[in-house]
Parts: sequence; C-alpha cells; structure tokens
Amino acid sequence: MTAAPAFDEVERLQIRLGALEQERKHLLAVIEILQEISGTLHFADIVQSVALRLGETFGLDRCSIFLAERGGRRVRLVASYEDPGIRNYVVDLERYPELRRAIQTGETVFIADAATDPSLSPARGSLTARRVKAITAIPISWRGTAIGAILLRTFRDGPAFSTADLQFCQVVANLTAKALRNAHRFEKLRQQRGENGALRRREREQAALIGFLRNLLSAYPPRAGLEDESDLTADATPEITRLSGVAQAVLSQEAASR
Repeated sequence: MTAAPAFDEVERLQIRLGALEQERKHLLAVIEILQEISGTLHFADIVQSVALRLGETFGLDRCSIFLAERGGRRVRLVASYEDPGIRNYVVDLERYPELRRAIQTGETVFIADAATDPSLSPARGSLTARRVKAITAIPISWRGTAIGAILLRTFRDGPAFSTADLQFCQVVANLTAKALRNAHRFEKLRQQRGENGALRRREREQAALIGFLRNLLSAYPPRAGLEDESDLTADATPEITRLSGVAQAVLSQEAASR
C-alpha cells in the first residue's frame, strides 16, 4: 500500500529536478548572452550573438532575428543561426504570417505543430521537408512598440518548447531590445561627434585661410588714402608665414615673366 505513494513522490522529485536543470540552463544562457552583448556596441554583433546562442541552446532548425523598417511595412533579416552570412536581407512578410502577426500585435505567436496549422499551408511542403515541428515568433519591443522579432523553429524529433522556454526567449528578446537601444545611442553619438569634429576642422581651415590671405596682402603697401585695417587673426603661425612666403615668391616670378 505504501509503494504507490513512494513512486509518486519519486516521480514528483524527478520532475522537479528536471525543471531545476532547465532553469539552470536558462540562467547560464542568459549570463552568456549578457556577457557577449555587453562587450560590444555594434548592432550586427549583438543580433548575431543572440541568434547563435538561442540556436545552440535549443538545437533549433532555425533561429532568425528580424527588424522592422520605419513604418513597419517591411522587415529585414539581420541575423541567422543556420547561415551567419545572411544579413540585412529584405523579407516579404506575406511568406511569414506568424512573423507578421507577432510584429503587428506585439505578442508572442506560438504554433505547436506547423504541419497542421492552416496559416502555414502555403509553406507546408518546405516545412515538412525540413521536419519542422513548432514555430515561435517573439516580438522585440521597445516602449510598447514591436521593432522586430525573433523567429525560432524546432525539429519534429527534437524536444518540445515548454512554457519556461517561451518565458526564457521573451527575456532574451527584452535584453536584445535594450542592447539595440544602446547601440543606436552610441552610433548616434558617434555621428554627432563626427559632425562636430568636421565643423571644427572647417573652422580651423577658414581661420588658417584668413590668416594666409592677410599675411599675403600685408606684403604689399596700402594705397594712398586707405587706412590700415586691424588684423583679423591672431599672430600668424610659422606654417602660415611659410605658405605666405611661397605664394609671394610665385607671384613675384609670374610678375617678372610678363
């Protein structure tokens, strides 16, 4: 009479141990992803790291990251686990109804069996050939708006996605959104600094040109009746003085040859 309760208790412990092991794997994967994306501010490195880590964690048929263009009419494939060379590829959302729904609604789309879902009937042949079982599209959202999505596909003979797996992928999507935000801010700041640096260089060039012209003109005596003007620049630098001397010599030679 006591064998059945003991067996049930062992089974419950095994289930609990399995859940703890799954949580451990998820935490390790999150730590690895954080280490990888926190070490770079380059957009391409961030999305590729996330796609690679998710693909390896779940042994997926496909793990791709898409970002929506401004206006949300088109998306671009920016990272792929199965083919890292594919980047910045424009994708027709009509071919990916699950992806379109995730981006439009901002909610995770989970298809437990791709072979029986009516929305995937146009692509059923290719999905069957690749032995695809489940498809998950998780939105990448920023300030309540989906700016892209992570698309995951599992093999038919592989492990099924659990609720904990879906929650883990949502955490990864949130981390990706924050990392992309930081990369965008960094790129914008770098562009602003570049523009400011170019402006300062132009100002220095203009000041040097003014100094050069003033030095050049000061070599000739003013005409009668004109008052001396104050110098527009500070004391000439040795380089400006040298250039003025060269220009004066050239002008003198041209005047002598006429």
